[in-house]
Amino acid sequence: MSKAVTAKSTSYAKWYTDVVTKAHLADYGPVKGTMVIRPYGFSLWDSVKETFDSRFKATGHVNAYFPMFIPKSFLSKEAEHVAGFAKECAVVTHHRLISNPHGEGLVVDPTSLLDEEVIIRPTSETVIWSMYKKWIQSYRDLPILINQWANVVRWEMRTRLFLRTTEFLWQEGHTAHAKAKEAEEEAQKILNIYQEVAEEELAIPVIAGLKTEAEKFAGAEHTYCIEAMMGDYRALQAGTSHNLGQKFAKAFDVTFQTQDNREEYVYATSWGVSTRLIGAVVMVHGDDKGLRLPPKIAPYQVVIVPIGKTEEDISSILNYLKISIREFMDNGIRFHIDERIGITPGFKFNEWEMKGVPIRLEVGKRDMKEKIVTIVKRDNGEKIQLNIEGFASKIPKFLKQIQESLFDQAKVFSEKNTFCTESYDEFKSIISDTKGFVKCGWDGDPNTELAIKEETKATIRCIPFNGDHEDLKCIYSGKRAKYKVIFGKAY
Repeated sequence: MSKAVTAKSTSYAKWYTDVVTKAHLADYGPVKGTMVIRPYGFSLWDSVKETFDSRFKATGHVNAYFPMFIPKSFLSKEAEHVAGFAKECAVVTHHRLISNPHGEGLVVDPTSLLDEEVIIRPTSETVIWSMYKKWIQSYRDLPILINQWANVVRWEMRTRLFLRTTEFLWQEGHTAHAKAKEAEEEAQKILNIYQEVAEEELAIPVIAGLKTEAEKFAGAEHTYCIEAMMGDYRALQAGTSHNLGQKFAKAFDVTFQTQDNREEYVYATSWGVSTRLIGAVVMVHGDDKGLRLPPKIAPYQVVIVPIGKTEEDISSILNYLKISIREFMDNGIRFHIDERIGITPGFKFNEWEMKGVPIRLEVGKRDMKEKIVTIVKRDNGEKIQLNIEGFASKIPKFLKQIQESLFDQAKVFSEKNTFCTESYDEFKSIISDTKGFVKCGWDGDPNTELAIKEETKATIRCIPFNGDHEDLKCIYSGKRAKYKVIFGKAY
């Protein structure tokens, strides 16, 4: 199976598509720009969802669901917000189809024109804040800490599975607060959760920081983000958390009565991560054999491949492993037994390598005779023979090693391909030829930022927290730097 995968060095884009489709994560949908998430891919998304959802709930957040249809007039209430999404909106104008009176098929019923056009949600701030206006009257109603898991539509004609599709899945949190300080603390708290999950669960090292005015979310006071380096040296925005200030409260006239009987606008945040993270896992950890999944989010942490030609052979091997399988279950290890007959062991090995299962457990007649098992670690291909007695108790340790190994490999790659320079010529050479991230000074001028983007296609991915800009000069203007920033080409 792995022979059908294009090598990374030949075409990274083709390699990525090959891995996503051949590992059965996703496929192209019938409508241009859409994707179908297959069961194995959705199981991976379920694992990612759970890691976030448990942390949201542990910090006082609750889940809800809001309509996907939004009145067009709602988007017009916050000018900066609508400008950011207008070109991507899918618009519903009619509500009924009828049989074609002049031929075959169906046509739109011209009498079903909606009184007001409806937008399929590109994000939910407007519809949620229309509800918050109904729910919030007093300081006693605050804070509201709501998250929803949903789909959104942002019209795309160029499809890259998980990375750029018209419809995608995500979570979006929307909170309301009585004080500006609370909203700021919320935005940073969520960013910390995003970084923790990315690094500890997905084994993806990230850079946390602040977006520039040009790169921030439309309608936000400011946007925090985590940025990760992919295997082709490009940046992927892996999560964002926005302090919205009072903009949406003012747009939807959401006020509350304070404890001292004053009327004030509430403060807001919004934040989200999406199925784009599945693409990040593929690009950060994948190799020319396919996926390499971090054990903490892998649908199966262990795949058991009995090596036999008949059902009797397979049954005998599984009986040999009976105690070990029970121990897997008791320890909460997610495993799968590949009992298929008529498929060669080599094909099965390649298939499970493609699907990135962290540990492959191989057992044949000779192994039973010698009272051993063979495990193969997907992170480095290491093959280890273990005595059947008590080997199952060692699997959690191996899984921990693989989790740490994948993170360490990704971190070394990111650090090795992040450069510091004060020369604009060197900057341009790194971006166009060497590739990777560039740490450098920026004078804070949006015109400087735009000029660099137009000349190199590189953007400021973020202003890292605690970035020391003392004694730095702007990479472009030569003026004294106001910030130390990370530049890179991005998805």
